[in-house]
Amino acid sequence: MAALFPPPPGPSFVLRGTQSAVNTLHFCPPSQAAENPLLFSGSQNGLVHIWSLQTRRIVATLNGHGGQGVIWLKTLPQGHQLLSQGRDLRLCLWDLAEGRNTIMDSVQLDSVGFCRGSILVRGQQCWMLAVPGKGSDEVQILEMPSKTSVCTLKPEADARPGMPMCLGLWQTNSSLRPLLLAGYEDGSVTLWDISERKVCSQITCHEEPVMGLDFDSQKAKGISGSAGKVLAVWSLDDQQSLQVKKTHELTNPGIAEVSIRPDHKILATAGWDHRIRVFHWRTMKPLAVLAFHSAPVYCVAFAADGLLAAGSKDQRISIWSLYPCP
Repeated sequence: MAALFPPPPGPSFVLRGTQSAVNTLHFCPPSQAAENPLLFSGSQNGLVHIWSLQTRRIVATLNGHGGQGVIWLKTLPQGHQLLSQGRDLRLCLWDLAEGRNTIMDSVQLDSVGFCRGSILVRGQQCWMLAVPGKGSDEVQILEMPSKTSVCTLKPEADARPGMPMCLGLWQTNSSLRPLLLAGYEDGSVTLWDISERKVCSQITCHEEPVMGLDFDSQKAKGISGSAGKVLAVWSLDDQQSLQVKKTHELTNPGIAEVSIRPDHKILATAGWDHRIRVFHWRTMKPLAVLAFHSAPVYCVAFAADGLLAAGSKDQRISIWSLYPCP
């Protein structure tokens, strides 16, 4: 019997040359690379590679983490600046303007875990940073670039959620109060009010540690994946209360990262089973299972134009053009 649906397409192209597992990916915003689209990748060997998506080659290599794995990358909106977080307990701020590849500043971190940081832009030259704190269950909030400590978010003594595994800073359009979503080792997701230093709401939506989450502030709902088989979709009401809306069970356990496309139409997951899964964001209808990588997929990232990148332990980065943005 003929297949009802054609097989999903292969990647548009593949980037090779990291010589190490790819832990994290980040597209350079179009405003900073309009003529030559760029992709940043962070590897297990401690290097950050800058890729030209036109030539499909490495245009620069940043070496600032002493051979310790890079787990998070993020560009800052003010000028050509890049943040890189490494397992060497350093967060580096790079100046990439006019071909420079120099470290402008760095922050010493207290936790050697795998929890990626998060930023919230607060003005033209200042931003808020959330990183794992000194205590195993703490999150530290800093005002940057001054490195001023805003607060340390520590759960109540009887809560015991374990280590923070993933973080997401954000604020509503109607309020300037910064909020933090944190996924923890015990499978819970917590919403913190940073100004009040208090928990607004907490839900347990996974039986295993939360490995990745993303939040759609337009729709006031988010998604999280864990070391288990379940994707959880949750919403936030006007009283800042989290509620699990639906769950989706996968064939195999282990989601390393989830990412909602900037147009809020689809989302992608990075799977330990070597697969990239694509879903319709509103309905959670499965759209595609992309089977290209030969080892666990550690990261997924969307560009503003809808291009999807995935990085794997197999040292390759696959680039996909699926369901183009309108």
